[in-house]
Amino acid sequence: MFKTKKDTIYVILAGIFITNAVVAELIGAKLINVGSIPMSVGILPWPIVFITTDLINEYFGQKGVRRLSFITAGLIAYCFFLLFVAIRIPASEISGVSDNAFDAVFGQSMWIIVGSIAAFLVSQIIDVTIFHFVKNKTGKKMIWLRSTGSTVISQFFDSFIVLGIAFWMTGKMDTSTYIASGLAGYSVKLLIAIILTPVIYLAHALIDKYIHEKE
Repeated sequence: MFKTKKDTIYVILAGIFITNAVVAELIGAKLINVGSIPMSVGILPWPIVFITTDLINEYFGQKGVRRLSFITAGLIAYCFFLLFVAIRIPASEISGVSDNAFDAVFGQSMWIIVGSIAAFLVSQIIDVTIFHFVKNKTGKKMIWLRSTGSTVISQFFDSFIVLGIAFWMTGKMDTSTYIASGLAGYSVKLLIAIILTPVIYLAHALIDKYIHEKE
């Protein structure tokens, strides 16, 4: 059993945070088209990651987020290591998934792994720094400003770092495609984050009620 209700909240938020971050990395190699612009499907879980980041920021401070971010980065690296090993173990003849199919889905290059982890850590550090800067200026008011404001800036860096390392630096994307893809991914994540702003307020209300209600 957890000692306090805040411990329970932290574990729940950490679980949501880690799950969405790891899933985003696993599906990130797939590119989809937004109009005629290629974009990683891995952007879909990221707004949830940033929402939970803001909630952990709010209730557990910078140390809580940074500790969880480094743990998650380590778990992402561990996940890729297991996939690296699994790819190199031959599939059984009766396996419904062939080696080629498995490798095509999970055989992400080293640059994608490096780009993903770098983008994750940089964006998280930026998010937590801006969040607490705005919170120190506004106090308990204007939750939307510190939540959305930190996300607007941090997701911009996240969108371009991973594409830059994994696709532009390796020559898989030319500069114009890189910029267009980064802007498209950033726009989609930003739109989702704005749409989900009411979820921040709802989560705050539910957490506050849970923490302060009598046993």
